Amino acid sequence: MESHKRLLLNNQAWVQRKLEVRPDFFTRLASNQTPEILWIGCADSRVPAEEVTGADPGELFVHRNIANLVVHTDFNALSVLEYATEILHVKHIIVCGHYNCGGLRTAMSHRYFGLINNWLRHVKDVYRLHTIELDAIADEERRLERLCELNVEEQVHHLAQISFVQRAWQKEGRPMLHGWVYDIHTGLLKDLIKVNPGQLPHPTYVYEFPEDS
Repeated sequence: MESHKRLLLNNQAWVQRKLEVRPDFFTRLASNQTPEILWIGCADSRVPAEEVTGADPGELFVHRNIANLVVHTDFNALSVLEYATEILHVKHIIVCGHYNCGGLRTAMSHRYFGLINNWLRHVKDVYRLHTIELDAIADEERRLERLCELNVEEQVHHLAQISFVQRAWQKEGRPMLHGWVYDIHTGLLKDLIKVNPGQLPHPTYVYEFPEDS
């Protein structure tokens, strides 16, 4: 059977299972979405957000890209972030990377891969910021793991630098920011970093808002 046809059959079986447990499952889900969590993850097919967290449809608002980056000129990611923060009023934003990430491995190399090199330039920036620590790790795989962790932490800091995240902190005391790593070898999530609402970044990135904003 062709792979895409198998997906359609799986969908029908999944719908049946959901309806057997709760007949109004899809009617209730279709009426609204009120997720408390925005998940920013890697596009890697081995790290599906709902699957690894055991979340049901409607629990996570999800954005994924190669290497789970938060780039301040990426209007796709910024649109997701603004909608999640200002319309959905999420309470948590999670950046989740994963070990053995192909994007990070590519960023560590000097090979030419075309357009993806421009995107992964942001990971190279993370490496540059932590060159002394990373170059001191002799084992390449361990260095890759550490780069994964540092990249997640850096993206969480990027979140704290975004104006509408700071505005939500000031007005509503949310969201809390988290950095996690998924271990593909064990299936377990590792909690790396947490930034509480109002835990402002370097003063250079702090915004002041009019009282009526």
